[in-house]
Amino acid sequence: MERETWNLERNRLELMSRKWNDAATWKLVREFMKLIIRSGFLFVTLILMACGSEESGGADPATAEPSFRRDRSPITDEGAAPPPSQKLRSEGAKEAAPAPDKPDRPPMGASEMKKPDPAPAPSAGNLLNPSSLTARAPDQFKVKFETTKGDVVLEVLRFWSPRGADRFYNLVTSGYFKDTAFFRVVNGFVAQFGIHGDPGVSQAWRSATIQDDEVKEQNQRGTIVFATSGPNSRTVQFFINFKDNFGLDRQGFSPFGRVVEGMEVVDSLHSSYGESPSQGRIQQEGNVYLKRDFPNLDYIKRAVVEE
Repeated sequence: MERETWNLERNRLELMSRKWNDAATWKLVREFMKLIIRSGFLFVTLILMACGSEESGGADPATAEPSFRRDRSPITDEGAAPPPSQKLRSEGAKEAAPAPDKPDRPPMGASEMKKPDPAPAPSAGNLLNPSSLTARAPDQFKVKFETTKGDVVLEVLRFWSPRGADRFYNLVTSGYFKDTAFFRVVNGFVAQFGIHGDPGVSQAWRSATIQDDEVKEQNQRGTIVFATSGPNSRTVQFFINFKDNFGLDRQGFSPFGRVVEGMEVVDSLHSSYGESPSQGRIQQEGNVYLKRDFPNLDYIKRAVVEE
């Protein structure tokens, strides 16, 4: 009996010991976890403080500048740097402009501004060499014909007929049209011109053909167009429409400009000779033939590109 009592007491003490050990263990575990959590918070806090110190570079947050691109150009809403003028305005309050190397001078007046170089003087060598006259015409320009009846101003629109506009521009700037006759004037139809008065120049251009352009505009009254002898045969002959000749559109005649001033001058060109002058003889004999046999014809005295 005593032995059994002793065993029971020993078992009770062992059970109490195990429970105490389990409770102490869990207490140690809980304290250890609390320590880890506190250490973690402290570590994260130290990292955040270090990062903030590095970004601010030690500057006072109240006066630190916002961060932009490396070139200090503010980014616009579209994500691109502003134009130079805007960039200067945005930075002027923070950075002083560098001193100029030379003292500033007031803006030039109209009389002091550099004027564009004049077109080169007409050259007989150029007129005898069509391959040297291939400059690209401006997209839009005006030409004044000074004729024996008065001035006529043409507006040329290159997009109407690019190749045609280029050829006409080169002829004007080279002086080709000086003393050129309106040799075929047919009332109610067209006034034709362009064969040079010098047979040598005329011969040089007879084979200088250009390719056709698409017909984009109608042959209305006052439009200027190349005369042709067939497809891709345009050289140096032109006509101005006296009336709407829409039938010419279907035949491939492509206007490249129009009369904007002086259509009444075109209407008054001498027309009594009609189609009598021979184009073959004009090319062979030039103005000598025309002035002898058709003395009343009207002429282009000069053609210039207007500024």
